[in-house]
Amino acid sequence: MEETSKLHKDTVTEENVAEVVSMMTGIPVNRIATKEMKKLFNLGDSIKNRVIGQDKAVKQVVKAIQRNRAGLKDPNKPIGSFIFLGQTGVGKTQLAKVIASELFDSSNSLIRIDMSDTWRNLRYLDL
Repeated sequence: MEETSKLHKDTVTEENVAEVVSMMTGIPVNRIATKEMKKLFNLGDSIKNRVIGQDKAVKQVVKAIQRNRAGLKDPNKPIGSFIFLGQTGVGKTQLAKVIASELFDSSNSLIRIDMSDTWRNLRYLDL
């Protein structure tokens, strides 16, 4: 009886759980905090407020991000690789900038590759 009471003496705190989840998933503790969870929960609405007319794309990207941040994905793989296609002016770059801003607090975290020049150069190969 005395040994059992020693085992249950300490209280498990939210911080303890966050540390264990962090060790298991490789996600830093600060990313698991309550503030981060609220941010993830509201991520779709936050992005939709800044990007108009791309609800389907926003939904898919947010789903991938939430899945990754919840630890349901291999921590050795990227959050996602997203390719946005479409005509000029439909919001591809804006969506990417907003996602970078929301996740990393800076739109400068975005790696942008403009494939329009590449496509034009490949047309010459058809000749």
